[in-house]
Amino acid sequence: MLKKKKEFAKAKLKHQDDLITTYENTLSWYQTNKKLLSNIGIALVVVIAGGWFYLNNQRQNNEKAALEFAKVFTYYDNGQYQLAINGIPERNVRGLSAIVSDYGSTHNGNIARFYLANSYYNLGEYDKALAEFSDTDAPFDLLEASRLAGIGACHEVKGNFNEAAKYFERAGRVSSEDPNTAENLAHAARNYARSGNKQQAIELYKYIKKEHSSSAAAREAERYIDELRS
Repeated sequence: MLKKKKEFAKAKLKHQDDLITTYENTLSWYQTNKKLLSNIGIALVVVIAGGWFYLNNQRQNNEKAALEFAKVFTYYDNGQYQLAINGIPERNVRGLSAIVSDYGSTHNGNIARFYLANSYYNLGEYDKALAEFSDTDAPFDLLEASRLAGIGACHEVKGNFNEAAKYFERAGRVSSEDPNTAENLAHAARNYARSGNKQQAIELYKYIKKEHSSSAAAREAERYIDELRS
């Protein structure tokens, strides 16, 4: 029994020595690295503060973009595309170009960019329209489908029929809830046919007839299939 008590006391003493050693090592490591730890702490504060500032700034900019867009949208809606692009500074109406320049990375800034692209397209400035459509980060599916269709339309008017077909087809497959789905697929089929890819066009027309049978595009599909086969 005495032997066991001695062994227990010896083990307990060794455990205490180990704890002391671990503490001393930890204290020594901290003393050596406290500057590094301080710098890491500062860096974390900077990262967190920077993230908060960025998100807060984005929120404020998004709200500003919405207010500016609301002022200029009337001109776009009335077909006054050049005024929509440039705005009317003397009336404190900023144009779509300025809104995109300042707030283009925000949700509402990207919506403004889409309408800027449409404005250029309607004015016949297809290269500018293509650039803006391509740069738009569409925040929801219906806008994404319209963006892709816009790119397709630019390629079509520039005579790039195969590229146009690809983008129109992508637009037609973004969302089943898009009311323009069948129309975009029909545009794709037309451009495949114009690029010489008649079989792809026929397959798309068949797909439109099957999956979008109630659409206007489906009612025209059979006629186009007959024309392509003749």
